Amino acid sequence: MKKLGKILLWVVAILVVLLLVAISLTIGWRPFIGPRARATTNRQFERTPQRLERGRYLFACSTGCSGCHSLHDWNIHGGPILPGGGGVGQVMGFSDLPGRIVASNITPDPETGAGNWTDDQLARAIREGIGHDGRALFPMMPYENLSHLSDEDLASIIVYTRTLPLVRHELPPTQIIFPVKYLIRSVPQPVTGPVTSPDRSNQLKWGQYLLTIGSCNQCHSPQIKGRVARGLEYSGGFTLKGPWGEAASANITPDASGIGYYDEALFLQAMRTGYVKARKLNSIMPFGEFKDMTDEDLKAMFAYLRTLKPVKHRVDNSLPPTYCKLCRLTHGAGDQN
Repeated sequence: MKKLGKILLWVVAILVVLLLVAISLTIGWRPFIGPRARATTNRQFERTPQRLERGRYLFACSTGCSGCHSLHDWNIHGGPILPGGGGVGQVMGFSDLPGRIVASNITPDPETGAGNWTDDQLARAIREGIGHDGRALFPMMPYENLSHLSDEDLASIIVYTRTLPLVRHELPPTQIIFPVKYLIRSVPQPVTGPVTSPDRSNQLKWGQYLLTIGSCNQCHSPQIKGRVARGLEYSGGFTLKGPWGEAASANITPDASGIGYYDEALFLQAMRTGYVKARKLNSIMPFGEFKDMTDEDLKAMFAYLRTLKPVKHRVDNSLPPTYCKLCRLTHGAGDQN
């Protein structure tokens, strides 16, 4: 019996070691011990007219802040923000989410909004994915992309956010299903060093920066288990369902199945009007925000898109959704890949 007991003890010990190794090599320990998070500081960003104007532009036109944190009229092409709905937050209307995902009220209301949040709590949430209450934010908040936001642009967004009209708009808390609520704890990463933006005179670098902080890759890339499929970046096929209807994102690589036929003028038309010639884009494409970007910025984005690796991946929302063996998702023209 003693020998059997020793054998069982060794078996248990080996299983424990194997389990520890398996956790270390797969999901890691963050789901158990919590996300990486730096302590917040008492820093406050100086309010200047230049930051206020730059922040308004970033918030409303190029980062998606107003898109997620505002209420929209999806019955109108482009989904314009409802009167009084800017920055008030919403329960995200996307179907197939792992629970209830809420974009916070970020107006200065002290009870239902961000009125009591410090500047650094906002900064940490935007670029590092840690909420004011210390929890890991669901990565639909694109903090992985916004971690590339320069220090000055970050300060500008926060300065502008503080000027939003105060609106009392109570929202339910985010509730993410098991095990996703724990797995996302592995995503946030602290930003501990300075972050600068590229020189605007370098059009390609500037275009890359704008596409990154605009999180264009998140929608325009197939995603598998919440992560962009490698080798298929910007090739479309990710289906977005909600009050705007249902549409798969377009392939925006320079392949013939993507936007290889676009010229600069057509790109600007699509981004400003939501039409590609006579073809109407679905309103989940945020042309309602991008339309107010400068010509310089839109041209830089297009110039960078032209340098992407062409990916042959046909996506056509005019056709019924079918399984695509390339991206392993279901979208229009999927069976043609």
